[in-house]
Amino acid sequence: MRAVIFDLDGTLIDSAPDIHAAANSVLCEAGFEPLDFATIRGFIGCGVAHLLASALQHLGHSPDHPAKAAMIARFEHHYETAHGLTRLYPNVQASLQRLQQAGLDLAICTNKPMVPTQTVLAHFQMQRMFRVVIGGDSLPIRKPDPAPLLAVVAQLGLGVGDVLFVGDSEVDAETAHRAGIAFALFTEGYRKTDVAALPHQHVFSDFSALPKIMGLS
Repeated sequence: MRAVIFDLDGTLIDSAPDIHAAANSVLCEAGFEPLDFATIRGFIGCGVAHLLASALQHLGHSPDHPAKAAMIARFEHHYETAHGLTRLYPNVQASLQRLQQAGLDLAICTNKPMVPTQTVLAHFQMQRMFRVVIGGDSLPIRKPDPAPLLAVVAQLGLGVGDVLFVGDSEVDAETAHRAGIAFALFTEGYRKTDVAALPHQHVFSDFSALPKIMGLS
């Protein structure tokens, strides 16, 4: 392996509290009821449009409600600088540094839009750690379509056998499987499915294990 590609939300960072706050702000501004944390957390992973469509449907409205487009725009406005409640998962920074010291390239493939992606990476002073970053609005399609992940591999100048993809969710597992890329499942994120039901080559619950997965001491 020559590179490790990471999902972001639920993998490197626990951003669900900020996503919950932004979503409820938008829902209330549009005249809808707020939703509890667990419900919003369950909608994370497929991008902003999916999250708000799911929230509307949960509240008994059409997922294509006429207000949705304006809600997406408002959410993105709120969320561009929303990182006050977001935290890195334990041992993330040390593990990334260990991978870099071993000469591995690091990259990100996330469904999070690029502006909040860049903002949160800068907040944690991690933006220079990743050679390639592709967000949910970088291409016309997003995960679980394999195209964004394959685009990261191409920008790294590598082949699918040269990289490991690390993610936390059903979306990430499907993306890696469809791309033909080895997948390491981080179990402490936003997954709703049993580990055994998701295709993966590696599984871990603490980032201190990732260097060992990559064959590092």
